[in-house]
Amino acid sequence: MITVLLADDNSFITGGMEIILNMEADIEVVATVKNGQEAVDFCLEHPIDVALFDIRMPEMDGVLATKLVTEQTKTKVIMLTTFDDDAYIFEAIQDGAKGYLLKNNDPKEIIQAIRSVFKGKSIIQDEIWNKIRETGFQSKPQHTDLDQFDLTPREKDILVAVASGYSNRKIAEHLYISEGTVANNISALLSKLELEHRTQLAILYFTGEKGGML
Repeated sequence: MITVLLADDNSFITGGMEIILNMEADIEVVATVKNGQEAVDFCLEHPIDVALFDIRMPEMDGVLATKLVTEQTKTKVIMLTTFDDDAYIFEAIQDGAKGYLLKNNDPKEIIQAIRSVFKGKSIIQDEIWNKIRETGFQSKPQHTDLDQFDLTPREKDILVAVASGYSNRKIAEHLYISEGTVANNISALLSKLELEHRTQLAILYFTGEKGGML
């Protein structure tokens, strides 16, 4: 049984989600709270597998709550966001959130994300990724230690460029190599890291984990 905590100041959202999630045989919503402080306090007192946090909550927002929860407990956090919250999402990535979903998702996708995160995967919704990538991740600090992946200097350059949202053509111009060489390098890097597509390279760069898309 996957134990779940819901944190959102909108009781209509938590109430509806609680009903839907509790219909699943392997998921149990054990509590709903209205702000980040209550979420942190609950996770410190109870063993929760997966917590769904709204980003914008009173008293303490979901980003800070995520940081405190992931630092002090084994709870895995999924952020529920809107398109207006992209500035917060990058901070949440750095603070340990494992999933990033739009609030208006089909319940089936949220259920799928809960199960995936529970199994140790990081999940980010494709629409969110495309939106926040446009804000210029290349200008943000990067905290993943690339040395842990045993990459060559060229492979590190490729990984950083892909995570920055560069096209193959722009990567080729930046590294002074052909587009064909870029494509070959990306294919080799994906194979080496046991990943399937370039977006997973970016997630790995920013989170240090092999995540997926919804």
